[in-house]
Amino acid sequence: MKICMIVPNSTVKGGIAAVVNGYREHNFGERYRITYVESYCDGSKMRKLLKALGSYFCFLKVIITNRPDLIHIHSSFGPSFYRKMPFIYLGKMFRIPIINHIHGAEFDPFYGKASEQKKRLIQKVYRKCTRLIALSDEWKKNLKLIVPEDKITVLPNYCIVPEKVNPERKRQILFLGEIGKRKGCFDIPDILEKANLRGLDATMVFAGAGSREDEEALKKELAKRNLDKNVKFAGWVNGREKTKLLEESRIFLFPSYNEGMPMAVLEAMAYGLAVVTTRIGGIPNLITDGQTGFLAKPGENEFFAQKIEKLLQEPELAQRLGEGARQKAKEKYSFESHLNSLLRIYEETVKESDVSRSNNT
Repeated sequence: MKICMIVPNSTVKGGIAAVVNGYREHNFGERYRITYVESYCDGSKMRKLLKALGSYFCFLKVIITNRPDLIHIHSSFGPSFYRKMPFIYLGKMFRIPIINHIHGAEFDPFYGKASEQKKRLIQKVYRKCTRLIALSDEWKKNLKLIVPEDKITVLPNYCIVPEKVNPERKRQILFLGEIGKRKGCFDIPDILEKANLRGLDATMVFAGAGSREDEEALKKELAKRNLDKNVKFAGWVNGREKTKLLEESRIFLFPSYNEGMPMAVLEAMAYGLAVVTTRIGGIPNLITDGQTGFLAKPGENEFFAQKIEKLLQEPELAQRLGEGARQKAKEKYSFESHLNSLLRIYEETVKESDVSRSNNT
C-alpha cells in the first residue's frame, strides 16, 4: 500500500512534529511505502509561504507519478486548516481516500465561536475527507458537530517507553512545551511561590520556546517573586538533552488550558515522572487522579501548589505515581500498539473507499 503523508518539517517545534518524527524513525513494514510531503516549517512568513507553495507542487507530482492508495494528512486548527485545504481538494479530485489526523487544541475559537459562513466552510472541507482521526473520545464529541460520527476514529498519541528509568531523582520540576498563555506558563510563578519552592530548595526547569515577549514577561514575573535563582530556562530541547531532563526530574508540571493529547505528558509518563496537570482534552485518559498523577481545572493554582509541595516533601509518593504512570504508558500508549491501530485504520479506509467507488459505478 502506498501512503502519501502530509507532515511538518522534522525540525518544527511541537507535538505534531513529535508524532510524525516517531513515524519517520520506525519501520511501517514491507507492505507499506510512505512518501512524506512537508507542508510547514518554522521561520519567517515568507519561508512558510514558500514551503507551503512548494509542497502543493510536490504533492501533485506524487499523485500523478506515484498514485498513492491513501493520503494521510496531519492537521490542526487555525492557519493549519487553510494550508491543508488544497491537499484535501486535490485528493478528492483524484478520488484518493483521505485521512485527516486532527491534532488541534482550541476547538471553540476554531468552530464553536466561528461565524456561520466559516462553520459551513469547515463542514464542507472536513466532509470531503474519507475519515477523521481524533486523539480522544472528548475530541470525537467535538468533531461530531462537524461530520457524521461514523467518519471519526479515535487514535490516541503514543510514547516510546525506555526499558529502564533513573530511580534517583533531583528535587526538580519540569515543564516541556511552548512557553505561552495557552500552556498555563503564566500560572507557574504563582504556583511555585505558593509551593514554597525556595524554602524546599527545589528547581524548576522550563524546556521549551515561545515568543521573546512571553519569555521575558515570564522571567520578569519570576524575578518579582524572588524565584529566578530557582528557575532555569533550557530552551527547546530534543534528543539526549530532553532525555536527560526527563531522567533527572521528579515532577512534571503542565497547567495547560487547552490540549488535544499532549505528547509532553505521554513522555513524562514514559519516564516515570509524577505528573501534575489539568483535566482538559484527552489528558484525563492519560492521568488517573491520585493513581498516576494529579488533576485539577486550569487556573486552580492553590491545588497545584499543594500537590507540588507534597511531592517534593514525599519522594516515595512521587515515585509511586511515576511508576503507575509509566506502567499505564507501557500498557496503553506504546508505539507498537499505536502503529498497529493506524495500519488497521489504513486498511479499513481503503477498503471502505473501494466499496463506495464500486457502488457508484
